[in-house]
Amino acid sequence: MFLKRLTIHNEDELIRDIPFRKGINLIIDETKSEEKTESGNSVGKTTVLRLIDFCLDGKGDNIFTDPEFKETNYKVEQFLKGNNIIITLTLVEDIEDAHSKEIEIRRNFLTYSKKIQTINGVPYKNEDFSKELKKIIFKTESKQPTFKQLKSKNIRDEKNKLNNTIRVLAQNVVTDALYESLHLFWFGIDVDLSKDKLVRDRNIETNLQTRLRKESNLSQINQTLNILNKEIEKLQVKKDSFNLNDKYEEDLKELNTVKYKLNEVSTKISRLELRKELIIESKIDLEKDISEIDTTQIKRMYEKAKIFIPNIQKTFEETLVFHNEMIKQKVQFITEELPTIEREINENNIRLQSLLKKESSLSAKIKKSGAIEDLNKIILELNSFYEKKGNFEEQKRLWEKSISNLKKIDEKLDKINKDLYSKDDLIQNRITEFNSYFSEISSKLDGELSLLSADNSSGVYKFKIANIEGNPGTGSKKSQMASFDLAYIKFADENDIPCLHFVLQDQIENVHSNQITNLLTEIVNDINCQYVLPVLRDKLPSEIDIKSMEVLSLSPDDKLFRLE
Repeated sequence: MFLKRLTIHNEDELIRDIPFRKGINLIIDETKSEEKTESGNSVGKTTVLRLIDFCLDGKGDNIFTDPEFKETNYKVEQFLKGNNIIITLTLVEDIEDAHSKEIEIRRNFLTYSKKIQTINGVPYKNEDFSKELKKIIFKTESKQPTFKQLKSKNIRDEKNKLNNTIRVLAQNVVTDALYESLHLFWFGIDVDLSKDKLVRDRNIETNLQTRLRKESNLSQINQTLNILNKEIEKLQVKKDSFNLNDKYEEDLKELNTVKYKLNEVSTKISRLELRKELIIESKIDLEKDISEIDTTQIKRMYEKAKIFIPNIQKTFEETLVFHNEMIKQKVQFITEELPTIEREINENNIRLQSLLKKESSLSAKIKKSGAIEDLNKIILELNSFYEKKGNFEEQKRLWEKSISNLKKIDEKLDKINKDLYSKDDLIQNRITEFNSYFSEISSKLDGELSLLSADNSSGVYKFKIANIEGNPGTGSKKSQMASFDLAYIKFADENDIPCLHFVLQDQIENVHSNQITNLLTEIVNDINCQYVLPVLRDKLPSEIDIKSMEVLSLSPDDKLFRLE
């Protein structure tokens, strides 16, 4: 799929009409570099990328809220919502064929009954909207990877996608198994999509066993139960030797049942408290990561640094805010289960109180029956052993259930991994073919032979990019991304793998001017793709024919939304 057109309008007025072409598509910012302030004089060049992302099932918050520091531009938000601004994105299967199949996607920023979210005029709810886009573009109806995950590397507008070439997902809770399924999907390899959940479940069971092992292991529990059962058997023989009336025996039996239930409920509460403690400990550990550094001293250093490096983009405090916000998101994720656990603890505490009352009543009743003192001693001792037995039986149950769960999980993972490993030749051959394009493009772009590899030494295919020179710098990292994204489109076309034939990349200014020239004038022209770049005009090499590549020009006097 290619980009054909993006329009911004409301019911009465067309605000922007941005056509796209094959090859380079430049969104030019006419602002002079020296006119840029630390916070930037945003004219909306990056916003174009985010509007395209919004139409492709993006949240859209980053259009009026800074994704790193969570600062909202209320003027833009009010403009978009107050004027019912509608964004229309038209995709086309073949940009060079006037009769090629098109897809028109329309969205606005309102909610509930006023929300617009259509594909070719048909409205879709959120989940169905994403599924339909995935079905149309990637020709699949599988649940994983999601459409948002699949499109991530094509729209490089935010920090994680600008810093990482292939690990492009949001930095919340992403397992290696999830990246494995995403990366293999890129290369046309089918993966059992239950693997990511199995890995998460396995981590839970492993953590539970670690906590249980602090109290006792399964062997100790079994040996303790053997001894307790022998002691209970001896005491039971002594108790049975007493000649008591039937009513007493019935009450005693009921009391033992109540005590067993008491222990069962108490153990369950302890288990829930253990789970709650695990979550709270994780929460505390995460919150410890929230930096409380006194920024006064660092701020002075930054002010001195600005004298020598005027173009420092972000302050130390802003970085702290981003770091702390990410920690808060992780805390929110791991504490989602707490309300359910606390509700279960409260319910079991109520049941515990009820059983305690019943135990007290039965104990008083038995005591009044005139049983001899020796029998009472035996009964108390017997009850004590039953309580201990109940506690150890619950620990044993938890151990055996966890071991059984872990065994089933490992069996399923082994089956998936064996099936996947049987495709290793196919995987390596696909990567070899990809590297023929990747190394060729990277060599032309920055003189470095980059390559992709996939290692399965830990049971999970981990994809890694390397080059002969070692770790790339900022500029080389951007060119590495460009090389990878362009090579992938070429690879996908050669193997009939459905893909997006456009790449949107921000901050291309960090790339050396020679690399920009190679990218814009030679490399992209040899690939069936679109490369959309928001860039400052005075950051482009003077020898480039900018006019032939320009699709939109913005300036402080003519911003994207024309608010001023």
